[in-house]
Amino acid sequence: MSVTSRTDGTAPERTGLRVAFGGAVYPAEEIARGAAYELFSADEVAGFEWAPRQNSALPWRRFVHVTEVTAVLGMAEPTEEPEAPLLVPLHRERGWAEVHRLGQQPGAADDPLLTAVRASAAVRRGTRMMKILSARQLAGYVRGWLPHGFCYREHDVAHLRTPAATTVLRTDGGGDREGVEVTYALRWRAADPGDYDVPSGASYRGLTALGARDRLGPAVLGTGFTPSSHHLIPEFVTRDFADLPMPANATLLAYPAEGLEVVLYAYQAEQRGWLRMVGPQWRHLLAAVPGLSPDQEYVPTGDAPRSTRLVGTYAGGEYEAVADLPGGFRVLALTRAARYPVDGASRRLRLAAWRGVPCLVLREESGWLRLRLRHPNPDAVVAVGAQCHERGVYEAWAPGNEVTDDQVVDHPYVL
Repeated sequence: MSVTSRTDGTAPERTGLRVAFGGAVYPAEEIARGAAYELFSADEVAGFEWAPRQNSALPWRRFVHVTEVTAVLGMAEPTEEPEAPLLVPLHRERGWAEVHRLGQQPGAADDPLLTAVRASAAVRRGTRMMKILSARQLAGYVRGWLPHGFCYREHDVAHLRTPAATTVLRTDGGGDREGVEVTYALRWRAADPGDYDVPSGASYRGLTALGARDRLGPAVLGTGFTPSSHHLIPEFVTRDFADLPMPANATLLAYPAEGLEVVLYAYQAEQRGWLRMVGPQWRHLLAAVPGLSPDQEYVPTGDAPRSTRLVGTYAGGEYEAVADLPGGFRVLALTRAARYPVDGASRRLRLAAWRGVPCLVLREESGWLRLRLRHPNPDAVVAVGAQCHERGVYEAWAPGNEVTDDQVVDHPYVL
């Protein structure tokens, strides 16, 4: 079992961590290496919710982002470099509220203040990325899907810990559903900043023009921030909406209503499969996942078609590689002795065009190609009859003999 919050009845007041918030100091627990905190109170406080715990006299709690607190007392020394937070230039007339307002206005994408704030949130090699999943999407990733589409830095969403709070991040069109008892997530480390893009500017105006009938999930504002009346959350997309090779030790998570983070599976790169991590008391969280047995210890994905690969060079030869961050990149091999650090690494994918629309080739079956639009817009969606499968992700089948500019492309990483 792996759970990153209280499961043993330990009271948070014993940890010694205190956080100043809203003019008071509260016992707290750290989340995501200090990106957020869970605050506790013995008395009812505005904004706190009733969540009693075993062996604790602090039944009220609240999740807050690190940018909301004024001081952290008793914090341990950080074990790794922290992520860069959002930074707002000090201005007498345009403060945080103004930045939030601009972030929710599609026409404000080119505002210099908003551009400066959005640029302060960046992905670096090793950044922990998050994608909130439905039960159907979780089943897809367990069976071999790869990271793709809209995603977030863990640092920016660590304070969103319950099904109700994470609805704003969903991509499947189910963000308005009430009564959801658990949501799921995929967490992985970014292999290279070049694999990600900010969904703003001219390249994404076509995506912002797609109407409600042609999309799933919330509208794409084109400002680089997700639609929200309460939060200012920088969002990212995988470049060209491409699949990314699954890095070693990626995890599939569950967030039940209790506010816990439960690690369901960990990715075993050499075996190309997911190892179940969760204990018997949490297997009920998998009951809603279609086609997945909660008692299955290991789920292989080796036979799943892969639209992208990570390739590396070693001693003049080319091998399939794996990102094993923060350590680096190495040859993908079953035996430890053969897991050499590579001299160079590239992400390899297949591109093509159909009816003049730039696409990614996901797989090939019986002379037909499964395509994903690289730059969705209303005209391209109509031209190829693409269907929206999640926010920003549009796919279609095409006869192989009608596809043009079919080519395999390598995106090299700077090691």
